[in-house]
Amino acid sequence: MALTISRAIVDAILEQSRVEYPDECCGVILGPVGSDSPIRHKPMVNAAHSPTFYEFDPKDLLALYREVDDNDEEIVVIYHSHTETEAFPSRTDIAYAGEPGSHYVLVSTREEIAPATEFRSYRIIDGVVTEEEVSITE
Repeated sequence: MALTISRAIVDAILEQSRVEYPDECCGVILGPVGSDSPIRHKPMVNAAHSPTFYEFDPKDLLALYREVDDNDEEIVVIYHSHTETEAFPSRTDIAYAGEPGSHYVLVSTREEIAPATEFRSYRIIDGVVTEEEVSITE
């Protein structure tokens, strides 16, 4: 298992994580149905406005699902940042992971690694977390 993602999208996620710090940032990357290709970055608002938790606004989520259906797309990646911990899914992240076909990307902006960031991807299926390789293309 691996995630192949463009440098431009990685950079956009990292920038969003820095801009929204100290709150966690979140969003999705969409792609054509069945392609497993993350090509369209869609930042979302963290409705929790929290440094330790993220959630999509229910209205935004409903609009996202309608948009995905209208464009024959699917959610390929669900991402968020951790501001003070490593880029590894928390118990809460695992409990809320409801898209078994998606890649779950986490970035960390914690001070110990500043100005660098961690960018890691996982599959979370039935509570089981499996880290996967990330291949960044130009």
